[in-house]
Amino acid sequence: MQGKWIKNFNQLANTENRKLALIVAEAGLSAINTEKVIVSSVKLKDNILSVMGESFDLSKFKKIKVVGFGKSSCEAAITIEKVLGDKIKEGAVIGLSKVLCANIETFAGTHPRSSDANLEAGEKIYEIAKNSNEDDLIIALVSGGGSAFLCYPRSECDQSISLYNEFLKCGKTRIEMNTVWKHLSLLKGGGLAKVAYPATVIGLIFSDIPGDNFENVASGPTYKDMTTVVDAEKLIAENNLGNFELIETPKEEKYFEKVHNFVLVSNKTAVEAMARKGEELGFQTKIVSTEIYDEVNTALDKIFSMKEKGSLILGAGEPSLEVKGSGGKGGRNLHMGLVAIKMGLIDDESVFLSLASDGMDNSDVAGALVDKNTLAKTKELGLDASDYANRFDSYNFFQKVDGQVMTGPTGANVSDLMILLTKK
Repeated sequence: MQGKWIKNFNQLANTENRKLALIVAEAGLSAINTEKVIVSSVKLKDNILSVMGESFDLSKFKKIKVVGFGKSSCEAAITIEKVLGDKIKEGAVIGLSKVLCANIETFAGTHPRSSDANLEAGEKIYEIAKNSNEDDLIIALVSGGGSAFLCYPRSECDQSISLYNEFLKCGKTRIEMNTVWKHLSLLKGGGLAKVAYPATVIGLIFSDIPGDNFENVASGPTYKDMTTVVDAEKLIAENNLGNFELIETPKEEKYFEKVHNFVLVSNKTAVEAMARKGEELGFQTKIVSTEIYDEVNTALDKIFSMKEKGSLILGAGEPSLEVKGSGGKGGRNLHMGLVAIKMGLIDDESVFLSLASDGMDNSDVAGALVDKNTLAKTKELGLDASDYANRFDSYNFFQKVDGQVMTGPTGANVSDLMILLTKK
């Protein structure tokens, strides 16, 4: 069997349990496919646009515009054009690479650090929103990674690089980082809703934030922000992040009266699909949490403590990772696999797989698969897993032991996914 999403499925699936773990991962990735999600949630019939059951009469609007930002935005733009066609009069979206759309301009930006390319797209999105009136409808395609992709004005772009670098060192959560980020921007933290006012705004949210904190996806451009400059200042001071020029986010209710946000997909979508697949395969399925923010060691302890024969343990989130030093390569998921070896959690009966749902675990690799074969390969090559973990060099370790999970960019992003499958 060759996986639809995992490019090196056959290479990795050299035992039955490895194959089963990969099949479960495939189910999760299929469930969050951007095109599939939009087609099932957004429908047009007789000039009535239906979004998750709520209807909008398009005859009431003179112009329909589309803006988007994040790792799913370009895939979403292609699909929303299939739904609305030439009803879309103008649009701009920014993601990882340009795509061909008829009425929506697309931009290729940088992530996780913003650049001039992001600023160019951000200015275009700002102008589209600003030049709208009460007879216009703006559809905002909001997805994970949008905090970096959506960048305006220049002062935000310049400061955001320093913000990202400093937060990486202190190991805090992305929600905490987004609290500061919102207060650097004219578009985040409800800023897009304010700029677009009095137009009607439909936010289509593709959540990469663990749990139900949807106002933090892309730092919440279409949500009223409940944090203040004081909250941002406190985080900056507590973590010695440096000096930033902060602005307050819009608090007036009028800017949000005509904003309709719809969460089309989240990590729960992926985890529930993986759970169903596990049950089909005959495993006793347990979900640890879809809000795993714990430090990596603690997260692994939670997952492995639930292990039993014939069990499939699932989790999702963003384990915290304080990166010390430099020179290594890899992301959270690769590091989790390496630490699982370091902690002695891998036995002869289990397969552990952790992957980034966007297919890019701070690298061109989605994540890592670990089992007894990995341990044997480690011993055969004379590798010291603890040394690689301490140097945060998980990418090169798993490259040597043939444990990298390769998907390429998936066009979706709902946080990290964790699978622990134990022999039946």
